Amino acid sequence: MKRRVRDPQERREAERARAKRAALKALKRTRKAVEDSAVDLSSWEGEFLGSVEGRVERFGRAFRDPEKGGPGAALSMLQAQKLKEIGAKAKRKPGRERRSRPS
Repeated sequence: MKRRVRDPQERREAERARAKRAALKALKRTRKAVEDSAVDLSSWEGEFLGSVEGRVERFGRAFRDPEKGGPGAALSMLQAQKLKEIGAKAKRKPGRERRSRPS
């Protein structure tokens, strides 16, 4: 079976669409984990999930400055990090407090 050779613009668009789908999937997975675990998010974290999801759906990415993330990424490095932190907060077992580091 022969594969059609894509031109660079088609490859770029396909990669952007793939990044958009992956980011939306990660956002939905994190939101579901938070809802299932009944963890109380701060108002900022709840607003963050909603605004990032809206920007990814509308624009295909959630940041404008190319220095903040990869050329084909839908989330900036800091947005991806915060998303992981919210997901970890949702997965934390109840009754276990987060340990603080000794100074």
